Amino acid sequence: MATFSSLSAATALSSIPKMASPARNPIPNVHPASSQFCPFLKFNPKRSLFVVFTSSQKPQFPCKSRRRSSVQCLFTGIVEEMGRVKNLGIAENGGFDLEITAKTVLQGVNLGDSIAVNGTCLTVTAFDHKLSEFKVGLAPETLRKTSLVELVPGSPVNLERAVQPISRMGGHFVQGHVDGTGEIVSMDAEGDSLWVKVRTSEAVLNYIVAKGFIAVDGTSLTVVDVFDEEKAFNFMLVAYTQNAVVVPLKKVGDLVNLEVDVLGKYVQRLLSNGAIGSIESQ
Repeated sequence: MATFSSLSAATALSSIPKMASPARNPIPNVHPASSQFCPFLKFNPKRSLFVVFTSSQKPQFPCKSRRRSSVQCLFTGIVEEMGRVKNLGIAENGGFDLEITAKTVLQGVNLGDSIAVNGTCLTVTAFDHKLSEFKVGLAPETLRKTSLVELVPGSPVNLERAVQPISRMGGHFVQGHVDGTGEIVSMDAEGDSLWVKVRTSEAVLNYIVAKGFIAVDGTSLTVVDVFDEEKAFNFMLVAYTQNAVVVPLKKVGDLVNLEVDVLGKYVQRLLSNGAIGSIESQ
């Protein structure tokens, strides 16, 4: 079994043998109690998936990537718990499997349910209550567009189940569709609070407004200021939030997933295609 400690990412991926699919577990929501979540390749815990997707040679997957679910999910951005990455590896169908240990989000879970992992809406493909873990699938495109590419075994992650109609809306409407990533450029304490400044692309920054909502790694937060020249914005985390989410555990230079308020995107779309004017003229 090749690992990234002995082979480059591109070489390791290209050397994966084509194997017959293993026999299905008769209990669909329980997988074998094994640390080898991926039967083909185990990742070196000291190297992230980042090396795969920043390599000049993109990995060639032997099978078709998984279909994207048409199910639309909704979150509030109020993190339910911090889970921890247990394992990740190449899936049989050409994508990636991510195995996470957690407890709260497993309550009432079913196969196909949506769970936001660092603000990315992912589908539960297996779970085990006894081991307190679940598995989700990651398409290569998801890894290219989100900060999940930096995860390694042991990484903490924000987790939130999709809301039910009876849930309290403690945050704002979060779809789990990441608009882009940002880079933490500063983290400064003020009393027991923490100021965090994040630099992002101009395309994402256009939808960020002072005192508006934004989801950072799936956490619903209020933007304090926007710095157009720096292409950055900042927010403040109170002591309680610092103990409940992943961001304070990160460091300057790390990436975070960003999802802007969907209402801003609808307004921009209506203005750009002239729909507002046509409505007013009727």
